[in-house]
Amino acid sequence: MRLVVALGGIVLVLDQAAKWLALRRLGPGIPVSMVDGFFSLTLVMNPGMAFGMLGTVPPGWRWIVALLSIGALAVLATLATRLLPEGGLVAAVAIGMIFGGAVGNLIDRARFGAVVDFLDFYWRGWHWPAFNVADSAISVGVALLALRMLRAPTPRA
Repeated sequence: MRLVVALGGIVLVLDQAAKWLALRRLGPGIPVSMVDGFFSLTLVMNPGMAFGMLGTVPPGWRWIVALLSIGALAVLATLATRLLPEGGLVAAVAIGMIFGGAVGNLIDRARFGAVVDFLDFYWRGWHWPAFNVADSAISVGVALLALRMLRAPTPRA
């Protein structure tokens, strides 16, 4: 459990520090090219969930997005209590990354009513929705957790 808390804390600090810099150095919607034709830093306030899902929910209903996020954390906490005792290092790392990222995005929702996104990848006519450090940690954590669950031995009857 110490590893989960420590890694979650590291993700949270990195996420909030990166967002603080983005808010101070980037103008809303103004791309700063880092790799021409591929990657920019573009400040976007995302009222929806990861990668813009539910971003068109009217402002009066945005509390639903926050409730969905809290519900996802509750599901993860339940899963963590089952996986951590036998899950090993991979499960602990995955859960720490997911918790840290989820808390980082919840802090944004409480402070701004939206999540601060700024990592903007694109190629030709294809444009990935802007995201942040928390979204990255959540995505990597979910992938690790899925791999861990797929590789888990099947219980015998």
